[in-house]
Amino acid sequence: MTNPTESGMNCPEQPELGDTVQIEIVPQRILSPETSEKLLGKIYDCEGIVRVMVQGSRLPDAVGYGPGKGKKVSHPLKKSIEVEGQEINMRVSLGRLRVEVMGEEYVEEIRQACQESFGFPFEFYVGTFFKKHATVVDYAKMGPCADETLLGMTDPKAKLDQIVYIKKENGSEENKTQTQPDEECKSTCGCDRD
Repeated sequence: MTNPTESGMNCPEQPELGDTVQIEIVPQRILSPETSEKLLGKIYDCEGIVRVMVQGSRLPDAVGYGPGKGKKVSHPLKKSIEVEGQEINMRVSLGRLRVEVMGEEYVEEIRQACQESFGFPFEFYVGTFFKKHATVVDYAKMGPCADETLLGMTDPKAKLDQIVYIKKENGSEENKTQTQPDEECKSTCGCDRD
């Protein structure tokens, strides 16, 4: 059986991500919301950013099991931060960051942003960290015409509306969550999900 996104279905053209460089930043500490906001602000100030993914331990809203089940969790790391003028509720404590940039020339700019933000050691890797093809989870959550920049950006257990996607386009940002196929996708590849 072939992957529907690779089998030649007539999905709308997506931007080519083949010439990009992927970076993984692993601080030796879990970042506070203040440090996370500072780092993300400096990274988004850099040129050539394609996408950024934050990973870390989940910060639950309520106790999931045990004697306190259902009670609200008041965690000191669960705060809102502001990135690119948009307020974001932190659902995870930042423990790892993956950044994709348009080319090699932007790597040192990202490294410099990390050095300015951290007062402690961190690991900085260049390699391949994002998925290049849709998986079963991506297909089930987003359909056959999923935006290529969202591939691999979801936790299989998470709801799709929990993705915060800040996209720079000509100086403006948009919060984008793809939960339904758009009209162009429906007409070209026959998506019938509602």
